[in-house]
Amino acid sequence: MYSVQTQEYDVVIMGAGLAGNCQARHLLLNVPNIKIALIDPRPEERTEKDLKIGESTVEVAALFICKELGLYEYVIENHPPKFGLNFHWPKDPAKTKTIDDYYHIWTNRQPPMTATQLNRAKFERDLLKMNKDMGVVFYNGRVVDVDLTPGDALKIVKVKVGTESMELKAKHVIDAAGRKFIIGRKTDNVLFGPDNLCGINTGSAWVRVKNIDRTIFHDGYDPAGASCSHYYATNHWFGHGHWLWMIPTDTQSMELSIGIVQHHDVIPAESINTQEKFYAFLKANHNMLYQLLNSGENIDFHYWPRLAHTSKTMFSPDNWYVIGDAACIFDAFYSMGSSMTAFAVESVTEIIRAKLAGEADAEEKRSAYNEFNLIQTGGINQLMSNHAKQLGNASVMSWRIYFEYMLWFGIVVPLYVGKWHLNLTFINSFMKVYRDTVTGLFVDVYKQFNQLVDRGSNIGFMDCYRADQLLGDYNTLMHFDHFLENAKFEPWRCNIFASLKYTHFYFAIWYMKLQWKGFGLPGLLAPRHLYHFFRLLILAVYISISELVYKHKIKGVPTNSQVAKMRQDFTSYRYQSELQPWDEGVVNLPVQNQKSTHQQLNDREIAKVQELSVSG
Repeated sequence: MYSVQTQEYDVVIMGAGLAGNCQARHLLLNVPNIKIALIDPRPEERTEKDLKIGESTVEVAALFICKELGLYEYVIENHPPKFGLNFHWPKDPAKTKTIDDYYHIWTNRQPPMTATQLNRAKFERDLLKMNKDMGVVFYNGRVVDVDLTPGDALKIVKVKVGTESMELKAKHVIDAAGRKFIIGRKTDNVLFGPDNLCGINTGSAWVRVKNIDRTIFHDGYDPAGASCSHYYATNHWFGHGHWLWMIPTDTQSMELSIGIVQHHDVIPAESINTQEKFYAFLKANHNMLYQLLNSGENIDFHYWPRLAHTSKTMFSPDNWYVIGDAACIFDAFYSMGSSMTAFAVESVTEIIRAKLAGEADAEEKRSAYNEFNLIQTGGINQLMSNHAKQLGNASVMSWRIYFEYMLWFGIVVPLYVGKWHLNLTFINSFMKVYRDTVTGLFVDVYKQFNQLVDRGSNIGFMDCYRADQLLGDYNTLMHFDHFLENAKFEPWRCNIFASLKYTHFYFAIWYMKLQWKGFGLPGLLAPRHLYHFFRLLILAVYISISELVYKHKIKGVPTNSQVAKMRQDFTSYRYQSELQPWDEGVVNLPVQNQKSTHQQLNDREIAKVQELSVSG
């Protein structure tokens, strides 16, 4: 007889990949006694051929996974390290056989905040097991339908597990099922096409191999150039209308992922959508990578003809949420997908926690966090616009990478460290400034880059890791608040205003240097360019005032409450020289057996010397 089982949960998460598993663990760690169900049709033991893009993290995702999810030791023991990003452009597109055939921006040191590469199949398998051990109920089945009832009414997720049908009732439903777009298709929430994505129209092919000969890339010897590994970075390779990644995903099997993001108006899908065509492309345009792949054993090949999409809503007032690839993916250029997921996961946890607790501002948080995450991800999408024209130009792209690094390390990273993305007062003010900067200044800069590419201009080379290119000793990795040194990891302890102030000031310096190098005196004096320059300086002054207010409010507040408590506890410290007795109850051995092992060895050595002396 046909029957339907019904279970009820606080949260049902559809999809047990990176986003879904991270969301589940974050909820468990932050909302006591929460009841969570995870649904995924894939077996718990993921296979080598598990279809994934995204084997690399950057600072925000690494902090989230390691610090917020408590997985530092697990990551160190199971996944390759990462030493920043390296960038490479062919000196001559017809000659790409060795590393010497490229211009480079090398990571020259260990970044102040470490990131990691990920073996995604292993990570998702292990995290699912951890979640189950913590109380998550896992349904190894397929979502058939979801009833997204309005408001706070219970949602119903219909699941098929083997031959059994089930209905899971939930107060909150999260779609982390990637490109299945379970909620996206149900609500017409997904946006595709260049018109909705700042003109981005890309596809992606990638292959993984194991047991490669990494010396084809680099022998690891660079005593004068770097204090970190070149191989265990994410290496990016450029050409007209495309870029490629090279990511080590396992330290034992020497597994390597190499993939391409290609712009369709330059490289049509049909010219690269099979393994044979992809290898042929590499042989002709990046021969060294072709050699590297051929040195190993193939694991898999995949092609996605349509890479980018976004969503109209991420966190609905009807208690449904889309995160990870189910929400948006633009371009893996800076490996920001998992970092955007980190912002979203923390936002969703705080919304659900507030709603389950019946807090008065829960809906206000939901609305603000939804807008913030849409603007944040939209801004990241803007960073990928105009790539089709600019990627292959080493001079322009080096300036562009430097500029975008300023945004990342000067604004986005400290924003995350200080949990300012969860502060309602701050993000309501921040979003307008951020949106105006990205849609105004950045758009204009990219248009100027296009002009320089069309002219064939050489404006020199900017190295995002060096500190001798702007005013003073500024470099893009610089922190303007000592949040690492003083462990300002609690909410709102990190001085985001200092970061915003100095970053806008250095934006202004960088911008005018670009005008001088690219367009000369007319560029410096152009009204639009002067507008951006003075706007940035005025913003720096305005933010300085906000910083004074902030410093006044936190006066006397410890930068780290754990350290403050330790210092307070230490005030009662008194040195005591006594040792506690440890030999009470120890059975004394017979005298003849009380010689130490060390003494017994000495006795044997003396006897042997005496024996040799007699025989001599």
